[in-house]
Amino acid sequence: MPTRRVKVLLAKPTHDSHDRGVRYLMRVLRDAGMEVVFTNFLLPRELLGVAVQEDVDVVGISSSSGGHMPVIEEVRALLDASGMGQALLLVGGVIPEDDLPRIESLGVRRVFGPGASGADVVACIESEMDRRESRHAGA
Repeated sequence: MPTRRVKVLLAKPTHDSHDRGVRYLMRVLRDAGMEVVFTNFLLPRELLGVAVQEDVDVVGISSSSGGHMPVIEEVRALLDASGMGQALLLVGGVIPEDDLPRIESLGVRRVFGPGASGADVVACIESEMDRRESRHAGA
């Protein structure tokens, strides 16, 4: 478990109304002791503004109706350009398998599809934050 409270931005940037999963995940992450900010229907530039303002450790993008590739690409580019490229980038929702190689090439740490458990998401975030803390402690 990370030594400090992890801040997570969960975003539903595409205009679909399938938000049950991301809202469930918000509760799971909060129950795990993380601070969670949730946004709905923001453009990638607006999403970046929230990420910078909140100084988040994790950006999670949820998409269930397509249109996710341009959003992920733009969010990655904006995070990198703003100096927030170190933020852990996760994607969840209904993502076609054909898109996974491109998504992974953008530095998305993990894609969580339908049926993924909240515990898996928590474990992924905690593991990554622990790894980063260990790396910085050794530097």
